[in-house]
Amino acid sequence: MKKILFLLYLPLSLYGQIPPVEAIRQWVKDNGAHILQEFIPLLKIPNHASDLPNIKKNADLLQQLFTSRGFKMQLLERLDAPPIVYGEYKVPGATRTWCFYVHYDGQPVDVSRWQHDPFEPVLYDGPMDKGGKQIPFPQAGEAIEDEWRIYARSSSDDKAPIMALIGAVDALKQAGLSYTSNIKLFFDGEEESGSPNVQAYLQNHPHLFEDIDVWLICDGSVFQTGAPQFKFGGRGITSMELTVYGATRPLHSGHYGNWAPVPGQMLARLLTSMKDENGKVLIEGFYDSVEPISAIERDQINKVPPVEAQLKKELGLVVTEGEGQRLNQRLLLPSLTVRGLSSGNVGAKSRNIIPNTATATLGMRLVKGNDPEKMLDLVEAHIKKEGWHIVYEEPDMVIRLQHPKIVKVTRSATGLKAAKTSMDHNKVKPIIETMREFTNDKMVLLPSSGASNRVYYVIFEVLKKPGIGVNIVNHDNNQHAANENLRLGNLWYGVELMAVLLTMD
Repeated sequence: MKKILFLLYLPLSLYGQIPPVEAIRQWVKDNGAHILQEFIPLLKIPNHASDLPNIKKNADLLQQLFTSRGFKMQLLERLDAPPIVYGEYKVPGATRTWCFYVHYDGQPVDVSRWQHDPFEPVLYDGPMDKGGKQIPFPQAGEAIEDEWRIYARSSSDDKAPIMALIGAVDALKQAGLSYTSNIKLFFDGEEESGSPNVQAYLQNHPHLFEDIDVWLICDGSVFQTGAPQFKFGGRGITSMELTVYGATRPLHSGHYGNWAPVPGQMLARLLTSMKDENGKVLIEGFYDSVEPISAIERDQINKVPPVEAQLKKELGLVVTEGEGQRLNQRLLLPSLTVRGLSSGNVGAKSRNIIPNTATATLGMRLVKGNDPEKMLDLVEAHIKKEGWHIVYEEPDMVIRLQHPKIVKVTRSATGLKAAKTSMDHNKVKPIIETMREFTNDKMVLLPSSGASNRVYYVIFEVLKKPGIGVNIVNHDNNQHAANENLRLGNLWYGVELMAVLLTMD
């Protein structure tokens, strides 16, 4: 674990041109327990976007936290939608405005898979899966170790940046340091559900957002080695569900096996026709619309530290797709993934039958240049080329008796294009240079996140504003899964990073 977030262990002399850092570190050392005590009530509130009463409680608490720190706050609301927690802090004489985007909603929880109640935060002295032991939360003045971890839903994704920002605000006030930019806050309550209302919120309140120069999108982890990481966009996404049909009812495998077609095997053959064992998608035209990256982006990709051997060991993998290509090279291409398969039952519930249907859900992550609808069209064209008859509703008996291979296609209605900001953008370059100085040039710059976020698309493509993905949490945080956690050293790094951004020349 000593490699994780090595930035925190660099000598302070390396930060010579970043005035707030030493003061912030001392403040964190003296007040870390207070940050954690303020974090606990926020983590205790369930926060799935569909749970509107609890989402409102989250929003109200966030509004209170920042109002008490001098921000002018309001809730932007739409019927039956989570509110946007909006805030602003005007700085006399400031010539630029930055907006911090964070989402306060989280993924659903399966309580049975958690070691503890996901909304009752607990503290461990190390990773739970590596022998860490539960310890009490520290009291004021007690020493805090960087390797300690908070376990709770959204402890990392994505309430951690909110607490890092609060810590930076408090630390700067105590140090007597002022912000150098006007600050706006945009806290989203439904990012994990695709942010379906974010575009409407932004377009219905244009006067609040027109003056923003750069969006700081605070959602994601540091690089796998622990190095600081900044991203300049997000991949697009779309999906498709395929259901293939056998007989009109499940059949006894003894009476009909070796005679009746088996939907699971039929679907397996269709799926393997789409992608070879090395990960190359075999669908005609799948890579044709990929927009080449720029020279500066290529240069930054080439500078990314190799992490593949570490990840293979961590994840228990011997081989990976791409015939030896590095992870961040693979993220520059669209992907095709079987997200789920279903046909009959397994384990104790399996039966001696031939199921009459089989279903697969396909997910596609898209890069700049890919159009979601056109990518789905390519998949359908491939399916037809393989001899399948496509339907969009349950086939009736007439259709069944006309075609030997039938597949029902259900296309995603919420596909999203990839979007990004150029690393050469004149309003972004000063931030890059400041981060380079802050991290002693140890940072990783990536053209795009591997994930997809509607906010990237709305900001970059609809509002035509630049932005940077600001990542602070540990990469092994179990986001979206059971036992989600936040390494405290990453939270303290986030406080420092936010303070540098708030006071940047």
